[in-house]
Amino acid sequence: MPVLERIKTKYPGVTFIVGKSVFDGRAERIYYIRYRKDGKEYEEKAGRQFQDDMTPAKAASMRALRIQGKEPSNQQKRDQQQTIKDAEKSKWTIERLWDEYKKLNPNLKGMVSDKNRFDNYLKSNMGTKEPRELLPLDVARLRIKLLKKKAPATVHNVLELLRRIINFGIKQHLCPGISFKIEMPYVNNLKTEDLSPAQLKTLIEAIAADTHPQAGNLMKMALFTGMRRGELFKLQRDHIDFDRGIILIKDPKGGQDQKIPLNDPARNLLESIPRGESQYVFPGRGTKQRTDINKAVNKIKTDAGLPKDFRPLHGLRHVYASMLASSGEVDMYTLQKLLTHKNPQMTQRYAHLRDDVMRRASDLAGKIITEAATANKEDDAAEPATDAGADKK
Repeated sequence: MPVLERIKTKYPGVTFIVGKSVFDGRAERIYYIRYRKDGKEYEEKAGRQFQDDMTPAKAASMRALRIQGKEPSNQQKRDQQQTIKDAEKSKWTIERLWDEYKKLNPNLKGMVSDKNRFDNYLKSNMGTKEPRELLPLDVARLRIKLLKKKAPATVHNVLELLRRIINFGIKQHLCPGISFKIEMPYVNNLKTEDLSPAQLKTLIEAIAADTHPQAGNLMKMALFTGMRRGELFKLQRDHIDFDRGIILIKDPKGGQDQKIPLNDPARNLLESIPRGESQYVFPGRGTKQRTDINKAVNKIKTDAGLPKDFRPLHGLRHVYASMLASSGEVDMYTLQKLLTHKNPQMTQRYAHLRDDVMRRASDLAGKIITEAATANKEDDAAEPATDAGADKK
C-alpha cells in the first residue's frame, strides 16, 4: 500500500494525511507528529480529526509533552499495556484458581454443583480478584446479598467453595492466602426424619402396589441398610459378598471404602432382583450408573401419604438409624459404623432417641432401690422386740 503524502501544518513537526472517516466515509485528516528525543527520531500517529477530535494545536501540544518526557510515546504506551496484560495473565485470581482446581479434580464428587455455585455466585462477585486482594467486607457483602434470597445452607456451600479454592491455591504454592477467617452463616442441617409405625406400614403397602421396577426396591434397601442415595446408585454386583454377608460401599461420603453387614431382608431383596447386562444393581439408562429417580420415589411417597418434606431415600436412612437408636440395643459407636459416619458428631443427632431407653433404665433402677428399701423396713417391723429384763440377768 503506497504511503500517503504528509501535508505540513503551521506547527513544526505536525503533519497530516487525508483519509476516510470510519463513521461515514467522508474525508478526514489523520495527524502525525515527528520529534527527536535522546538521539532517537520518532514519528507517531497523534489522532484522527473526527474520531479523536484531533487538531493541529492538540497534536503540537502532544509533541511538546513527549519531547519533555512528560508523556510516553505510543510504543511506550503499548509496552506498558502489554506489561499490564502479562501481569494480569500471571495473577492467580479466584477464577484462574478455580479453572486449575477443575483440571486437577475432574471427577470430584459434587463438581457439577460446585460449578453452578461458582458461575452463579462467585465469578461475577470476586472472580477477577486474587485471594490477597479480598477484604472481609467483600465476603460479608456476598454473604448478606445471598442470604436475602437463598437458604443459609446454600450460602454456606458457596462460601465453603470459595474457601476451598483459596486453600487449593495456598497448598499448590500458587498464591498467598487471605488474612482473615471467612465467616459462615449458621446452618441447622441436623434434620432427622422419622416415620411412625402406621406411616411405615402404609409406605410398605405403597411400595408393594407400585409398578416401577426399581423405585420400591431402592426405598426398601435404604430402609433395610441405611445406605445413602448415591451409594445405592453406585452399588455393583461384585460389591455384594453373599457368602460372607457383606456389602462393600465404594467411595462413600466419608472418603474411604466401607463394609456393612448384609442382613436377611436386604439379602432376600438383592437375590430377587434379576441379573441384567449392567454391572449396577440399580442401573440407569443404557445400563450405566443411575443418576436420578426422584419422580418415581416421590410418587410412592405421595401414594403413602407421607409428609411433603420427607425425603424418600435419605429420609429412610434416618428411619433406619432412628429405629436402631431407639431400640436400646445398639450403642452409638455401632450405629456410627453402620451409617459409615466419618466422625461420631454426625451420629449424635440420634442420641436423643435413646432418652426413653435411658429413662426406662433409670426408672428400673429407682424401682429396684425402692423395693429394696421397702423390703428392709418390712424385715425390721417383723423382728421381735428385745426383753429388757433378760439383759439384766
